[in-house]
Amino acid sequence: MTAIILMHCPDRSGIVAKVTGFIHSNCGNIVALEQHVDRSMGRFFMRLKWDLENFMIPKEKIGDHFQTLIAAPYGMDFDLYFSEQKPRMAIFVSKMSHCLYDILSRWESGDWQVDIPIIISNHTEMQPIAERFGIPFHYLPVTKDNKAEQEIRQLTLLQRNDIDLIVLARYMQVLTNDFLQHYPNRVINIHHSFLPAFAGAKPYHAAYERGVKTIGATCHYVTGELDAGPIIEQDVIRVSHKDSLDTFIRKGKDLEKIVLSRGVFLHIQRKLLTYGNRTVVFG
Repeated sequence: MTAIILMHCPDRSGIVAKVTGFIHSNCGNIVALEQHVDRSMGRFFMRLKWDLENFMIPKEKIGDHFQTLIAAPYGMDFDLYFSEQKPRMAIFVSKMSHCLYDILSRWESGDWQVDIPIIISNHTEMQPIAERFGIPFHYLPVTKDNKAEQEIRQLTLLQRNDIDLIVLARYMQVLTNDFLQHYPNRVINIHHSFLPAFAGAKPYHAAYERGVKTIGATCHYVTGELDAGPIIEQDVIRVSHKDSLDTFIRKGKDLEKIVLSRGVFLHIQRKLLTYGNRTVVFG
């Protein structure tokens, strides 16, 4: 079994030595370490993974020891994870299946070490897919009149299933601040455009009319400001005047599912740190 600490604090000398000394002095074997200093913010970021086989501190007490000996003196924020704990992920989806299929195939094949206890949708079209993969499907239609009530039902389902992460696989509803405060930096969305260009309901149509040469997709954490949360992953693909609108949409969908899956995988691998409205992505 291994443990991972993700941490950030004001930059100063000696942080790496202090943290690695904590691991070494307690008979831990470090297997991966990455660090980054943002000099414009004066902020230090680090991801450290170590083997717990001979570690002297019981795993349930590691967090307390680290907080007292390292985090508090250095003004450090940190999160601690253990390899035996699979993230529990809920998928929100509407009528489009391409991202949902991609996620479920990666999960079913064992590529992702994650549990998916529930799929939630405001439409019924994706229910046969959920049933095919043996995942409980919950239909919760949302209107402007019942949105608050349905979000309470959604949160109840999420809490009942001990959900750690929510993935919006082309879920065509805006989540409220009241909902998002329960899952800060734990709701991941795919935006069907290379943010911030061509926002709106039909980005591919707008891009097509403009004659653009690339189209893109953006995976980001969801915040109260629409499509403005910390960006996790982005990519683009070449298009030209030879491509029809249908080709734009097909290429865009392919890109969306790839970019979303990259972003989700980084999260479940514990390779993301957020600070302010930015992310640090460890390789």
